[in-house]
Formats: sequence, structure tokens, C-alpha cells
Amino acid sequence: MEKKELRAAAALAAVFSVRMLGLFMIYPVFAAFARHLAGATPYKIGLALGIYGLTQGLLQMPFGVLSDRVGRKVMIVLGLLLFGLGSVVAARASSIDGIIWGRVLQGAGAVGAVILALVADLTAEENRTKAMALVGMTIGFSFLVAIVAGPVIAGWVGVGGIFWLMAVLALVGIGITLLVPAPRRLRVHRDAETVPALLGAMLRDPELLRLDFGIFALHAMLTASFLVVPGLLHAAVGVSSRDQWLVYLPVLLVSVAVMLPAILIAERHRRMKAVLVAAVAALAVSQLMLAADGRNVYVLIAALTIFFAAFNIMEASLPSLVTKTAPSGATGTATGVYSSLQFLGIFVGGVAGGWLNQARGATGVFAFAGALALLWLLAVLTMRRPSHLASRVVRVGNRSAADAQRLSAQLRQVPGVAEALVVPEEGLAYLKVDSKVFDRAKAESVAGAAPQPV
Repeated sequence: MEKKELRAAAALAAVFSVRMLGLFMIYPVFAAFARHLAGATPYKIGLALGIYGLTQGLLQMPFGVLSDRVGRKVMIVLGLLLFGLGSVVAARASSIDGIIWGRVLQGAGAVGAVILALVADLTAEENRTKAMALVGMTIGFSFLVAIVAGPVIAGWVGVGGIFWLMAVLALVGIGITLLVPAPRRLRVHRDAETVPALLGAMLRDPELLRLDFGIFALHAMLTASFLVVPGLLHAAVGVSSRDQWLVYLPVLLVSVAVMLPAILIAERHRRMKAVLVAAVAALAVSQLMLAADGRNVYVLIAALTIFFAAFNIMEASLPSLVTKTAPSGATGTATGVYSSLQFLGIFVGGVAGGWLNQARGATGVFAFAGALALLWLLAVLTMRRPSHLASRVVRVGNRSAADAQRLSAQLRQVPGVAEALVVPEEGLAYLKVDSKVFDRAKAESVAGAAPQPV
């Protein structure tokens, strides 16, 4: 990437990450903190932890569509203001109901899709994949840091202090956003944004629905588990919530050490389905171990290590699979649906986990998470072997509708191109390619050739 593209992508990755950092820092410490609030019950604690996922999931795509009309930076600043306001409401709350309303407002700042659209605005088509990968890696790193840092920071300033920190991080995000250059013009990027007209097709695609259910189940399991795991760690290992980073740090380091070779095997040796099946099976095993004997310290630590290893594999693999599975020109829409299902999974995990914790205790929560994993395993076993096609975008200039069809056919003859869709009103061709044999220079030569007479 050019320096200006790299700076813009890094800045927007930072905006995305400071927001996610704050959200995930409360996961390891929230359940222990919230039980002392007025009106707290296990169900309401679960609702408070998960409800931001409801507003986030419902508003993610509308925020993106609105940003096409009123501007990316306007919507990002508005979303971060809502997130900061919700953080202040939660920080000042003395009851669980106050926390719930704060979390609703936090989720209403659904700027994820808008940030990705602005990344697309500020990067050339040939560099967009690299820019999106940078954002994705930063988000993943933020999650790992947040899980370890949450207990440490809560030990210094309390969970209320974490909410105040979220408000500060929202202001930091606004400051970074204002420094990012505004795009010269706004346009829809089918590889990075939701196109409403394509939603129906994405919701009817069985392979994409399997992946959507996967991210839904993964984050439902994560949220539900964090309602009871901190209590089990306190009972089995004897560490307070503020010292539980001493457990999470080695568990996460081991999980990353397992994840990296698994991803390499899946990508380089094209064994993605085998790795997916193994990871989902590991998730099911971890939850069943916890349901069977989660109060045993050895079972608990082993199950957590297995869970986070599989979780990290899926977090790294699923977004890539969505982009590979989506048809040409529909990557942004498929990713938008996937992202919304991720947040709705957080909501369902919090609500169902809280209700089951109140009715059946930790065993009920892990049985629920295990059942989700087994359903997901069935979906993975019946999926087609994932393709290893990547998305690419090539400029084609002004074309008539008839010439666009001819050019699509010509681009499909370029080595490595499996699918090609030319969108004349955008002046772009959306390709699905085998990266190992794709000849970009040839594709650009074909795309740049003068159109044939109609």
C-alpha cells in the first residue's frame, strides 16, 4: 500500500480497536461486579452483558447505508458519541437496570460497517484486501489484550472505571476519525458494504447461512460462558476476579500457539474443512467437559485452553471463508449479514445464559453452549468443501450494459479467474480468483481494452 493508504487503514483500525477493546474488557469481570448491583439477578446480569449485541446487530447495516448519504465520518462520530454516552450511563449506574440502558446505548453506536466502508473509500482496489486484513488482525489482537487487561484494570479502577475508560476511548476514536482524510467522493463498494438489493440472495445461500450460524453460535457460547467461568475460577483455583488474568494469559498464549499452525495447514494445504470440523468438535468437547466437572481445577483449565484455541481458529477462519464463499460483487453484503449475526449471537448468549444460570446454574449454561456447538458441528459436517477463491476488484472504466456482459465473459477467460461480474455504473469488475494462478496484469489489460462497438 501507499503510505497515505497505510496511514488511513492503520488509523481506522485503531478506531475500530479502541472501541472493541473497551467492550471486551468487561467480559471477565462483569458477572462478579454486577451481582452486587441493586436489582441484580443472574438473568438480568446476562441481559446486561449481551444486550449491546441486540442494538449493534440491528443497526449495523442501517448505519452503513446512511453513511452513503450523509458521510462516513459523520456516522462514525455519531456512533462513537452514542457509545461514549452509553459508557457514561453505565459508569454512573447504581442498579442493574441502569447498566442495561447504558449497554443499549453502547450498542447503538454501530459503526463497524461504516469504518470498513471508509477504509474502502481511502484505498485503491488492488490494496483493499491488505487494508481489510490489517483491520481484522488489529481487532483480533484487541480481543486477546482485552481479556487479559480487563481484570488488571478492574483491580485498579473497578468495573465502573472500565466504563469511564470506554467513554475516554470513544473520545480518542473521535479524535482519530477527525484526523483521517475525508474521501473525495462517496460510492458504494460492493466488496466492503451491504447492498440492500442483495440481502435476499445472501439469506437464501445455504453455505453462507452455515457460516452465519457459526459466528452466531461462537459468540453466543463466549458470552454465556463468561457469565459463569469467573465464578468457577474463583471457586476452583482460588483467584479473585482481579487476579484472573494470571489464568487467562497462559491459556490465551497456548491457544494462539495452537491457532497459527492450524490456520497455516488450512490455507496452505487446503484442508480448511478438516480444520473447521476439528475446531467445532473441540468447542463442543470443552463445553461438555465444563458441564460434567467444571469445578475441578484441571478440567477447568484444560477446557478453557481447548475452548480458546478453537475460538481463535474460528475467529480467524470464518471471515475469510465468508469472503471466499460469497458470489462476485456480494462480499460486502455477505459480510454485513455475518457481522449482524455475530452481534445477535452475543445478545442470545447473554439472555439465554443468564436465564439458564438462574434456573439451572453453571451446568445449564454449559449444556446450552455444548448443544449449540453440536448443532454447529452438524452444519460443518454437511457443508461443501470451502473454495479457496479470493475476491479482487479491477477498474474497467465506462461501459454499456451490453459491453459489460461481454467483458465479464472475457475476464472469466483470464488465468485464475473463476467468477467475474462487471458493474457498469460503478466502472468496476468484481472477480473471484485462485490467487496462486491469477494473472492480475492480464486481467487489467483485458479490463482496460477499448469496448467493442455495440
